[in-house]
This record gives sequence, structure tokens and C-alpha cells, in this order.
Amino acid sequence: MTKRSETRCRQNPHRSAMKVAVRTASILLTATVTAASRPYLSHRLIASTAAFVPPTSLQISTVGIASSPPRSSTSKQHTRSMRTTTSDPIPCPTITLRDGTPHPAIGFGTYKVGFIPASASSAVASNAASNEPLRTASECVADALACGYRFLECAEFYGNESEVGKAIKGSGIPRQDLFLCSKVWTTTIEKGEDAIRARLDQTLNYLGTDYVDLYLIHWPVPGKHVDAYKTLETLVGEGKIRNIGVSNYAVEDYQELIDAGITIKPAVIQIEINPFLYRKNTIAFFQKEGVVLQSYRSLRDGKAMDHPTLAKIGAAHSKSPAQILGRWCIQHGFVYMPKSVKVERMKENAQVFDFQLTEAEMDELDGLTTPEALSAFEALYRKCVNRDTSKDGTMEGVKMNITID
Repeated sequence: MTKRSETRCRQNPHRSAMKVAVRTASILLTATVTAASRPYLSHRLIASTAAFVPPTSLQISTVGIASSPPRSSTSKQHTRSMRTTTSDPIPCPTITLRDGTPHPAIGFGTYKVGFIPASASSAVASNAASNEPLRTASECVADALACGYRFLECAEFYGNESEVGKAIKGSGIPRQDLFLCSKVWTTTIEKGEDAIRARLDQTLNYLGTDYVDLYLIHWPVPGKHVDAYKTLETLVGEGKIRNIGVSNYAVEDYQELIDAGITIKPAVIQIEINPFLYRKNTIAFFQKEGVVLQSYRSLRDGKAMDHPTLAKIGAAHSKSPAQILGRWCIQHGFVYMPKSVKVERMKENAQVFDFQLTEAEMDELDGLTTPEALSAFEALYRKCVNRDTSKDGTMEGVKMNITID
């Protein structure tokens, strides 16, 4: 285990709004943890500035990454110059990856932004129907950058990386001020090393960069994902990828990688995490391994915004249900990745650093996951590990006994 350290932001005298960000970062980063009583990352908070020892190897510091209205922040430990002609970034924490890279705690997800993949999961496909015209990904991402987001979550499967690249180019934001993540899809994983290399080169071309900060295996394709991961290790050595990780892996898939003798442990795992799918044992396992957790469907695709618990807690803080879900992610130490095609919601989703949930509220949110939700997760896992491959629709090679909670 390592120690979290608080990095204080220097206040800009012309921007009094920074006081809120600094105070909130101090609260977030000084939580006390009782590992014996809570094996997962504790959300117990204290209003002091003492350092503490978390039950994982994560270190969190603060850095300006994006805000609307514009704010600025300078980290003593991790200085990321993010002042641009588009906007100033939102001041927010970062989570330190294995190699010391600061990973922004909030990012903009680009799934179903401007493009809906043909095989979009039935679990979320119902959101595709809309009477509103579909905005292009370049328009939406340009808006997100203007709102101050600097971490963009992309993927081969999303089918919109070229549009994301147009928005990046048009923003004028320096490459070093962005954190770019992408994922390689199942079809490419199945084809092997040459296809993975070609796809990464295509992604780099689309995004207008010569490297990505993070590259993930999108699903643990049976019989293929280990070799694919080893290809990513090679690409790290070639400088095209800074950090590598996995997505949608069960504990057993991760263990398969370890048993295969990989040389670079995953820096990140991206899985669905929200109060309605809070898999405590899985999360505790990866935190113990020092793997940073990215939360997709942080806002549950908008399906829970009328839930009475969210409404009650939101009313207590004068916050929206979306902001309660986002704050829950932040207080648990997960990377929060909201997505919207509407500017007002992009701004709203990012306003999660100026308040804190009580321990009782966190406990209440933690208890919203039902056995039915865990069963639905297991069914989706079995369906998707072979999705779009030559084994699509079969259970061939699929692990039938995984950790689901």
C-alpha cells in the first residue's frame, strides 16, 4: 500500500471560484479508512488535511482538468498546463497509475455520440430511439472540450474516432493537455497481432496523435485476449501506448493474464460501476491489485434519474440525480465518465466537486444493487465476450463460473 498525498492548488486571485475546488479536493483526499471493516475503498470523510493510508496502491492528487465556468488550477505534484483557447479545465483530482501517470478523475465518454454501432448491446439499445436529430461526434466532443473536459474515452467499436479527432484538432488544445483512451474491439482481437497493430495505427491517425495515454482490451475474447494483451505490451515498448489495461474483465479473466506471465500488469480496468451495479468483491479485488477502476454507465444511461433515493439525496444538496451519481463515483475513488450530447448536461455532469455526500448517504446508495442486477450482469458478460467474433451467439470458451458480485 502507498500513501495518498494532497496536492494543494495555488489560488488565482482573479478566480475566487477556485476556493470551492480546493476545499472540496481537501475533503476528498483526507478520507480515513478502516481496512478491516471496509475491504473496498472507504468513503468515510473527515474535514482535515492529514494524509491517510488507503487499502490500495492508488495515490490521488489534485490537478486542473476541466470546469464550467472556467477555472484554473496548478498542482505542485502533477503540473498539467491545460489553459487553452477553448476553455479552462475543470479542477479535479487525478488518480496515479502504476507508472506515476496522473489519470483525470472525470472524463467524457463517446459511446453512441454521433454514431450508434450496429451491434449495440440490447441492455442499452433502447436509448437509441429519439425524435431529436443526431449530432455529429465532432460537434459533441467540441462542446465537451469547450466545457472543460480533457479526458476523452474512445474505442474502435464506437465508430466515431475520426470525428473525435476533428474536434481535437479544431479545439487548439495542446496534445499534452489531453488524456486519450481507446479500446480494441473483439473482431480485431480475434484476428491477432497484425490486425491489432493496424487498428492502433488507424486510431492514432484518426485522433491526430502519435500515442494514446491508455489502450484497453475491450472484452476478454476466449482464447484470444491473452495474446492480444501481450501485443499491447510490445506496443508500449514501441512508444505508441503509454499505459495498457482491460475492460469488462472478470476477476478470473484478469487472473488468466497473470498466470500467462504478462510483464506489465493492467493499469486500469473499465467496468460498469454505479449504485445499481456495485460489485463490491470484484472492486475490492482490483483495488488490492492496484488497478484503477474506470466507471462506465456512471449515470446508468439516464435510466435511474427518477429513483426516489437519488431524488431525496439530491434535494438535500440542491443537486440533480446525475450529480449525486457522479459524486458517488468520485467519493469511492472511481474514474467518472459521464456522457451526453447536450451542452447543459455536460456542464451539469461535471459539477460534482463542490459538495460531499454523508456516510449515511453513501451507505444508502451502496445498497441499491439487487440480485437481479447481478444476474443481468452475468448474462450480459456471457453474451458479449464472443460478440461480433466468429463464435458470436455461442458459449464456446466462455467462463461459466465467474465472480459476479
